[in-house]
Amino acid sequence: MEKSFSQACENNKRPILEVIGGYFNEPGMILEIGTGTAQHAMYFAEKLRKLYWQTSDKAENIEDINAHVNEYTHYNLGRPLSIDVIQKDWELESCEGVYSANTAHIMNWYMVENMFEGVGNILLPKKYFCLYGPFTFNGKYTSPSNESFDKMLKEHDPQSGIKNFEDLQKLAESQGLSFFKQHDMPANNNILVWQRNQDN
Repeated sequence: MEKSFSQACENNKRPILEVIGGYFNEPGMILEIGTGTAQHAMYFAEKLRKLYWQTSDKAENIEDINAHVNEYTHYNLGRPLSIDVIQKDWELESCEGVYSANTAHIMNWYMVENMFEGVGNILLPKKYFCLYGPFTFNGKYTSPSNESFDKMLKEHDPQSGIKNFEDLQKLAESQGLSFFKQHDMPANNNILVWQRNQDN
C-alpha cells in the first residue's frame, strides 16, 4: 500500500523534538495519541532512543501506521494500539509520558474531554502530557490564519474547531494535571505541557 505523508509533519518535527526532548528525557514509555502518518513517531523514536515510543490511532489508521513501523529497524517503536478517545479502554495501564499533535482541533468537545480523562488515568505522577497544535487564549486567535483555519474546520464539521486554552485547563485540572508551560511554535502553533500531580 502507498504510505501516507504529511509535509506539515516534515516541517514541524524538528522544532517539536527540541521541546518535547526536554520533557521526555528519561527511559520509559511515551504514548502518542493519534499517530496519523507515523512521521513524528519514526523521527522521535530514532532521536530519543532511550524511550519506547508507543503509537496509537483509530482502527481505520492502523494498517497505514504499521506500514511505516515495518521500516523502522530499532526496538523502541511500538506497533499501534487501537485507541479511539471515545472508548474508555485504552489497552494501556500506565505510561511515562503522553504526546499528541494536531488532534484537539479535529475532535468535538466530548472527544477532548475523554482524551484528558484517559491521560489522567494512565499518566504516571510527575510525568508530562505535551499537546501540540493551534489554540486560542482567552478566546482570542493567535493569528488571522488560525482564525481562517478555525472557520474552515467548523464549516466542515461544526463540532470541531480550535480549542481554547482556558477550557482545556479546566479539563486538565479535573484530571489531576497541572499546567506546566506553553511553548510558542512555528506556523502559529503551540505546545501546551501539563504535569500529572503527585498522588496523595
